[in-house]
Amino acid sequence: MPDVIIFNKPFRVLCQFSDNDATEDATENGARETLADYLTLPEYRAAGRLDFDSEGLLVLTDDGRLQQHIAHPRYKSWKTYWVQVEGLVHDEAIAALAHGVELKDGTTLPARVRRLINPKLWDRSPPIRYRPSVPDSWLEISLCEGRNRQVRRMTAAVGFPTLRLVRVAVGDWALDGLQPGQFRKVKVPSQPVNTHRRSTHSHRNKPSR
Repeated sequence: MPDVIIFNKPFRVLCQFSDNDATEDATENGARETLADYLTLPEYRAAGRLDFDSEGLLVLTDDGRLQQHIAHPRYKSWKTYWVQVEGLVHDEAIAALAHGVELKDGTTLPARVRRLINPKLWDRSPPIRYRPSVPDSWLEISLCEGRNRQVRRMTAAVGFPTLRLVRVAVGDWALDGLQPGQFRKVKVPSQPVNTHRRSTHSHRNKPSR
């Protein structure tokens, strides 16, 4: 059975084990954090991407076929995000997001969208800049496609820029209480790969610096 790692990627961590371009989005010391700062499992590869400035669930596997199955759009693996946006989202914007919005690379597929009221999440470091004069809203958006920075582009297209983006589920896999930097190993059957079983044993892996 192949192994899957469910990892809660912290904010501003690369979805790879090395930084091939330390000049872009670099920290003060010139280096960005990578998966190697949290996981000592270089044989694993991320199944799909999560932006450097996004947080939450990242699936990694040591099985190439399973990696392709999870990441490839044709398998329609639903990915769920909790999205903090600038402004008070109205019903028309929610309907547009759900129906599909026009982006430079074409119209998005129908999505599942609903409002969230103060979702329970860890504090981000650094925190979102708070502006008393500008309200914000939370949405839950589920997609079955994975274009580059798609959620951010979708909310901007309907007039509500994304402030914070957290992926909370991929298919049947969910964070289930994992805090940033924590991970959980899961055994999955070789066939069919869309039958996901969760493990209840969690780990906090210390960075090796």
